[in-house]
Amino acid sequence: MGKLVLVPTPIGNLGDITDRAKIALVEAEIVLAEDTRTTGKLLKLLGLEAKLRAYHMHNEHAQADGIVRMIADSSGHVALASDAGTPGISDPGFLLVRACIQAGVVVEALPGPTALIPALVASGFPCDRFVFEGFVPQKKGRQTRIQSWRSEARTIVAYESPHRLRKLLGEVVEWLGPDRGMCVVRELSKLHETYHRGTAAELAAYFAEVEPRGELVVVVEGAKSPAKSDEE
Repeated sequence: MGKLVLVPTPIGNLGDITDRAKIALVEAEIVLAEDTRTTGKLLKLLGLEAKLRAYHMHNEHAQADGIVRMIADSSGHVALASDAGTPGISDPGFLLVRACIQAGVVVEALPGPTALIPALVASGFPCDRFVFEGFVPQKKGRQTRIQSWRSEARTIVAYESPHRLRKLLGEVVEWLGPDRGMCVVRELSKLHETYHRGTAAELAAYFAEVEPRGELVVVVEGAKSPAKSDEE
């Protein structure tokens, strides 16, 4: 029986690819790619060759069982790679991992690049306990999600589109308060990597003047516990 190997790929800087990831890609019987064009370009830049097969959010339900059977019948491994970052983290992967586990197929996850961790640890907010929200919903459930952060004491990490960042900052100001601390991180590991730190109101004012661009991670300070009275 073969195994499934989850292979993280660079979120920007090619130097972040690990030797283990390169070996896993080259030696895989098939590399399941979120976008074969993107993964093909990455392999070319790295001087690697591999057989690619598309596996993305639009076909993962239909393909999962067939892929599990293929892995179970093989003597090698199948690799799963996202366009950037770690498979399963706001990218396809969970359904296939679950199906493999249920079928008794070994799953190996390689450590590697993901945007949320460097954004969190360099935000300046506590990172001993945090909650990852993935992409903020565009419409349905958006207000409920953001308002749930009012009482969340842990640091909050989320992904957001540059086209909706201004909206998100305004919502945080309205629903969590203008003084809630935030850090907007853009273009991690790339040439124009920047950290914008301040209150929600300050960042809303800044990005009202500056057009948000690039890949964004938003880190929100956790809610502070209310001060206890002398009687308490």
